[in-house]
Amino acid sequence: MKILLNFVLFTALTFTVISCKDKTIDVDTASNVASTEGTAFITDSDKTIINWEGSKPTGKHSGTINVSDGKIFINNGKISAGSFNIDLNTITVTDLTGDDKAGLESHLKGTEAEDADHFFNVTKYPTGKFEVTSVSDTTLENGGNTIVKGNLTLKNITREISIPANVTTTDASVSVVSNPFTINRTYWGINYRSKNIFTELGDKFINDDIVLQINLTAKPAPVQ
Repeated sequence: MKILLNFVLFTALTFTVISCKDKTIDVDTASNVASTEGTAFITDSDKTIINWEGSKPTGKHSGTINVSDGKIFINNGKISAGSFNIDLNTITVTDLTGDDKAGLESHLKGTEAEDADHFFNVTKYPTGKFEVTSVSDTTLENGGNTIVKGNLTLKNITREISIPANVTTTDASVSVVSNPFTINRTYWGINYRSKNIFTELGDKFINDDIVLQINLTAKPAPVQ
């Protein structure tokens, strides 16, 4: 089982920076969160998901993470502010089954004491958070109309990232569908088998870069 885990343990989730799928751009230190102006929409957790893909020289794995709750503010048809919480206990591997799937999910979550802090250590850090700092209109080469910047917090470390997305707003809903973008897990202290930190690994390393894609849907908040 240990050999099998060593084969499949190359994934890691995190969030970093805007870019196309094959390019990673440096993240920034945290910025001030945008003021909550406009109409509030609440995240529909049943229709919101974060897809991830991680790799190492011998292959790759993919999966999902759930967003537990959040709120988006719309002003004049555009996102003005917002935030959502990431439930790291829902880290799921979608390309494996049985013991292989359970073993990799356990390692990513850090549910065993011996590897608790290799990746996310969900017992100590059960949630992450994304808070919008600014939003700008753009035309992206591979689709999308918006750059959403925000502070991403994982394992009590906060960095500002940029997400390329297609944003659609109506009176009844908000849809944010990001392009696939690449992040570097080590910016949040997730260093397990990083060749840039542990130079003696040879070809036994796990890539720092993770590909993410976000599908978020929000609906009008109840009138209070």
